[in-house]
Amino acid sequence: MLDNIMSFVAPHHCCGCDKVGSLLCYNCINYINDESKMVCVACHRPTINMWLCSSCKMPYQKAWVVGERDGVLQRLIGLYKFQRAKEGYKILGDLLLNILPELPPNTIIVPVPTVSAHIRERGYDHMLLIAKYVAKKRNLKLERLLYRKTDTKQRQANAIQRTEQAKQAFAIRGSLMPDVPYLLLDDVITTGATIKYASQALRKAGANHVWVAAIARQSLK
Repeated sequence: MLDNIMSFVAPHHCCGCDKVGSLLCYNCINYINDESKMVCVACHRPTINMWLCSSCKMPYQKAWVVGERDGVLQRLIGLYKFQRAKEGYKILGDLLLNILPELPPNTIIVPVPTVSAHIRERGYDHMLLIAKYVAKKRNLKLERLLYRKTDTKQRQANAIQRTEQAKQAFAIRGSLMPDVPYLLLDDVITTGATIKYASQALRKAGANHVWVAAIARQSLK
C-alpha cells in the first residue's frame, strides 16, 4: 500500500532515459543485456554464450548473469539496494527471469542470505524479495536453506578479505535432496567467493546439482 501511495507522490524515473513512471521503462530494458562482455564468473576469462567456462570446476555446474554492473543496470541496482526503491525487486526479478532457461519443475530456489545489518538499513531483505518473485513466476519452491554464521560486510573489502569472509559465512538449515536442482540467487558477483562457498555449503549438505544466477557481475577494482 505504501509503495503505491509513494508512486503517486514521488514517481520513479527510468534509470535509462529518465522517463517518469518506472525505474526501468520497456524500451530501456534492451540496454541491459550485452553478451559481448560475457566472462566466466570463476576465472574471469572471456566466454561465448556462457558465464561458466568448461575449464573451471566449481561447486556449481551452471551460471547465468543478467549483465555487467555498469550503466543502466548499475543505477537500477544502486537505487534498489541503497535508496530504498523497493519496487525494483520486480524489475530485477523480471531481468533474471528473462535470462533463465526453462528449469526442472522440482528446482528449489535458494536466496543468498543478506547480512542482517543491511536488512535493517533498507527495511527489507533485497535478495529474498527477488527470490520469492522469481519462484512465484516460475511456480517453483523457495527454501531459505542457507543462513549466515557471520555478519561481516563485504563492501570496501578487497579480494583476499572477501574470500576469507565467504569461507566462514554460510551454514545449512534443513535437509537437502541429492537429485533435486538447487538454484542459488545472488545480486552481484564480484570475486565469486560468495557463490562459491554458498554453493559449497549446499554440496556438503547433500546437493548434487547446484546452479547459480545473479543480476550482475562486477570487476573488483
